[in-house]
Amino acid sequence: MLTDPLPRDHRAGAFRRLDPRPYARARVLLFPHGGGSASYYRSWSAAAPWDVEFVAVQYPGREDRYSEPVPPDMQGLAALLAADLPLGGPPVPTILFGHSMGAIVAYEIARHLSTAGDPPMRLVVSGHPAPALTRPGIVHRGSDAELVEELRRTEATHLSILDEDPLIQAFLPIIRGDYRLSETYRVVPGERLTSPVTVLYGDRDSEIDVSEAEGWRETTFGECDFRVFPGGHFYLDEHRDAVVGLLTSQARAAADRAANPWPSMP
Repeated sequence: MLTDPLPRDHRAGAFRRLDPRPYARARVLLFPHGGGSASYYRSWSAAAPWDVEFVAVQYPGREDRYSEPVPPDMQGLAALLAADLPLGGPPVPTILFGHSMGAIVAYEIARHLSTAGDPPMRLVVSGHPAPALTRPGIVHRGSDAELVEELRRTEATHLSILDEDPLIQAFLPIIRGDYRLSETYRVVPGERLTSPVTVLYGDRDSEIDVSEAEGWRETTFGECDFRVFPGGHFYLDEHRDAVVGLLTSQARAAADRAANPWPSMP
């Protein structure tokens, strides 16, 4: 059984139902990019249909979890988040979605759930190489100015915020910590997933190439499919509706499979 590393009354927990769907047949857990927070997915949650609930993940160290320290490594972050599962309410089929750093967090959560005997119905990863092909880096060890320039390059933060020095100074420790998690991540050997995997990325994304995307095939015994969108690393800002539609379709398919686990013979 997963144990909670902190008493629950000492922290807000990880999962945010920004727009609850009380009659949902399926659920999508949304893991933000590095430097991101649950509020990034507010419009996604609002766009979800009545029968699919989008639940955003809040990492420690930001927004309403600002006072909580970021764990020292990716596995520690995944263990902390996994301690808040399962969510309250009736169990429903669940798929995981993560973008950039969130893709690796979602993958590690999928491993936790699989080890516990409750694998997700699908893992959807976006804008990140396969775990074994994660690119090491030293951005997290650079100066504040170098970190800001990296944010400009990846368009990970609104450019207007980057010009507001007092504001960006408040966020830089969080962003630096997330870069550290990503750049020092090394996958721990273990069993492959059985869940199917879907890989999304932009055709002009410098953070992932075709071979790094194809590497996700090695993470699962299930099927692995791919969808390429026009755009760079944050293609999903421009194509939000298409990504929400894809996740909704996959969540509904998962709900249908769960309701009819033994398809009739032809």
